[in-house]
Amino acid sequence: MTAEPAPARIRVLVVDDHPVVRQGLRTFLDLQDDIVVVGEAHDSASCVAAAEATSPDVILLDLRMPGGDGVEALRALRRPDPAKVLVITSFTDPSAVLPAVRAGAAGAVYKDIDPPALAAAIRAVHAGHVLLHPDVARLLADSGPPPEAAHLTAREREVLAEVARGRSNREIARRLGLAEKTVKTHVSAILTKLGVQDRTQAALYAVRSGLD
Repeated sequence: MTAEPAPARIRVLVVDDHPVVRQGLRTFLDLQDDIVVVGEAHDSASCVAAAEATSPDVILLDLRMPGGDGVEALRALRRPDPAKVLVITSFTDPSAVLPAVRAGAAGAVYKDIDPPALAAAIRAVHAGHVLLHPDVARLLADSGPPPEAAHLTAREREVLAEVARGRSNREIARRLGLAEKTVKTHVSAILTKLGVQDRTQAALYAVRSGLD
């Protein structure tokens, strides 16, 4: 019997201006069977360059860096099929994380997070989940609906809720009894109506609107 190939490991790019922090993160993450660090960067410009060179699945991104902060890097990274971005920050004020979330971050954790929890967070955003500290989620909810709020049909709202739960088009089709092609059409319509570029941004809209 032929052995099944091992699943592909999650490719991670570590972005932090402190070499010791980068080395510590690399050392821990490289111990994980399903995660591999494919590159490092120390500021916004090198983050964008490294992302283009290494095609990571997840970017572990610090917010405070010289020569352009993490939010600038996030905006520069926006392109078709971007990597998921998990912010890791020492900021304790949740409002400091909001610009990054609005710029496209799929999640945010604090630097005092336990290493196993960090690995779990990387796996979660890679799977398509939105991962926010409760304080950050509360601020998003309190800030009201996004300015680009649009009327969605009942079916589109159902599909959006499933997107927010990290499900693929195939999984959504199976759960809602639809053809996968139909789900793809609904997702495209949702992105257009909400004025967002990807599923992560659509999921964030769902979180803010209480649809998840």
